[in-house]
Amino acid sequence: MSAPPKPYALQFGQLFSKETQAIFYNWKPSPVQRMLDFDFICGRPTPSVACVVQPGAAGFQKVFFGNEEIAIPVAASTQEATNAHPRADVFINFASQRSAFDSTMEALALPTIRVVAVIAEGVPERDTKKMIAYAQQNNKIILGPATVGGMQAGAFRIGDTAGTLDNIVSCKLYRPGSVGFVSKSGGMSNEMYNVLSRVTDGLYEGIAIGGDVFPGSTLSDHCCRYQNIDAVKLIVVLGELGGHDEYSLVDALKTKAITKPVVAWVSGTCATLFKSEVQFGHAGARSGGASESAQGKNQALREAGAIVPNSFEELESTIAKVYKQLQDDGKIQAQVEPAVPSVPQDLAVAQKAGLVRVPTHIVSTICDDRGEEPTYAGVTMSKLMEGDQCVGDVISLLWFKRQLPKYATRFIEMVVMLCADHGPAVSGAHNTIVTSRAGKDLVSCLVSGLLTIGPRFGGAIDDAARNFGAACDQGLDADEFVEGMKKKGIRVPGIGHRIKSKDNRDKRVELLISYARRFFPSTRYLDYAVTVETYTLQKAANLVMNVDGCIGALFLDLLHSTSMFTETEIKDIVAVGYLNGLFILARSIGLIGHALDQTRLKQPLYRHPWEDILYA
Repeated sequence: MSAPPKPYALQFGQLFSKETQAIFYNWKPSPVQRMLDFDFICGRPTPSVACVVQPGAAGFQKVFFGNEEIAIPVAASTQEATNAHPRADVFINFASQRSAFDSTMEALALPTIRVVAVIAEGVPERDTKKMIAYAQQNNKIILGPATVGGMQAGAFRIGDTAGTLDNIVSCKLYRPGSVGFVSKSGGMSNEMYNVLSRVTDGLYEGIAIGGDVFPGSTLSDHCCRYQNIDAVKLIVVLGELGGHDEYSLVDALKTKAITKPVVAWVSGTCATLFKSEVQFGHAGARSGGASESAQGKNQALREAGAIVPNSFEELESTIAKVYKQLQDDGKIQAQVEPAVPSVPQDLAVAQKAGLVRVPTHIVSTICDDRGEEPTYAGVTMSKLMEGDQCVGDVISLLWFKRQLPKYATRFIEMVVMLCADHGPAVSGAHNTIVTSRAGKDLVSCLVSGLLTIGPRFGGAIDDAARNFGAACDQGLDADEFVEGMKKKGIRVPGIGHRIKSKDNRDKRVELLISYARRFFPSTRYLDYAVTVETYTLQKAANLVMNVDGCIGALFLDLLHSTSMFTETEIKDIVAVGYLNGLFILARSIGLIGHALDQTRLKQPLYRHPWEDILYA
């Protein structure tokens, strides 16, 4: 016995056209691009996606429309999207099952939205019933939940409907045919589009209503629409066992609300082979009583006037026979196949298929994050953590791409510790303090201090290494070197200090020299720098070797004594700026400390006192 007939009140005609535009909820790059690729091969003048809604965000997303890259606007709410695009009357909802109800109800309440496709599976049945009731009361159409959507061939496509572009072309969906198709299953819709392309002139419109127990619109709803579309000459329906949806189609056939030929098949005839009730793939596909069985529905449809084959295997030939009769009766005329433009392949797809070679844009030789764990110069994080490695080892790997000896990495750490800070009065710290007191963020404070590093402040390590190294290698005596620099008008890098002197040595320099003489295999360049200092101290007491000069000379000794670098590599290291990088790294620690200190102390905006300014 059939269930009470459901009113087939959706007396709409065509849902979509070549001018239809949609609002796409919850950005998904693949289905959006597939829609636009379909637009392109169909010869649409404008993209079918008018706007994307991404709650809380706004801007645009880059996509391709044929050969042209375009920007699709992104709105922060559905209301904003409909205000900006009042002609977009289809709402494609890719929200999750958790938010599908609220976002759908919001869209249904907007006057410009006419059709809503709810893609999510698992929407609670109570929520679905509310959506359906609201849509029926307000003359709206819902596709889904649990649907891929639908399409009008040659005009408009929802999301991933009909699958890949190759499938769309092979099924001739780039132009309209004469068949209106409706099914519960998106997957079986794809199969049927292929069948229709083989035995008919193809699809006009296809809808997958979704596999949930309570679909937003029914098989009969869409069949009644097809009755009102002149271009649809043949209706094909693919139902399934469970529920009573097909019986509203039976009633529509009996009352002659549908008079066009209907070829129908209800899948699930195998359910009778099971001893107990069976749940198939869809939530609504559940074998119940006789009226819900596939056999019962097929028989009822046959008795109501639908053309029902004896098996699914006969469905294709049955459709072919009915279509041939329509041709013979002159109701369907042959059409000329249009030329189909080819859509350029995405670079990633073509590259994966081996069709193109693409040069890389970045080269990295110091690390690799593609495996199970990152590596520094081939050394895994696990090895670094499990051993006795420290920051100096990390610097040796990332900067020098080698695991330097322990005395070398310890020296690197000493440089970082000794150069981390030199009080608030030096230019870098002063800049950072002033910037922090102006209320700026930590990065701005750090950068303002780092920008003072140069030839006059902390940036002389490379120059000291370069000049001490060249003079030592050339065998110049200290006086020859110093006087030669003087003739060029160049101060000796690494020599001289504003505070320290012969009788007030820089403790940092003393500590570094002591360590080097104890652990370095050779201190040839340090020894040369000391002879230079001895000569310059004869000129003035403050012309002592400063920390820049000490680090520069000792780094030359380190690079040579490890026997891990060629002469060319050593020259490159000095030329590129590795050694100044150590000072920058170290001093960043202190500058961050000064910025945080001023913020913690809530110090006010700094203003330099008048009495410390000479107004000339």
